[in-house]
Amino acid sequence: MNAQGALVTTPAVRAAWRLRDELAGRGVLGDVHGGYGLALVLLWADLVVWTDGAVYRWWTGRTSPKTGRRLYMVYGVHDLAVTVRGVMLRCADLYESGGVPVR
Repeated sequence: MNAQGALVTTPAVRAAWRLRDELAGRGVLGDVHGGYGLALVLLWADLVVWTDGAVYRWWTGRTSPKTGRRLYMVYGVHDLAVTVRGVMLRCADLYESGGVPVR
């Protein structure tokens, strides 16, 4: 945010708004927050998509059987349709498991 309260427009914030708008058109509502060169799209308690303006990332809900670390999906911001499909699939998983949407 700048001194007037407006969200500073950066590549990350623009990419986050594009994703948020595409998802909203499909009935998935979310909030955008930006700062420090990153932007977040908060969708569910266990689904936050973040971007640096070059790629989108989110946790798949799974962990690696070898390392125990979380596994993430990563798509370039130019693959918006593929990203939206992947996020929608994760939303469906969360809905089926009783997850909590942001709104």
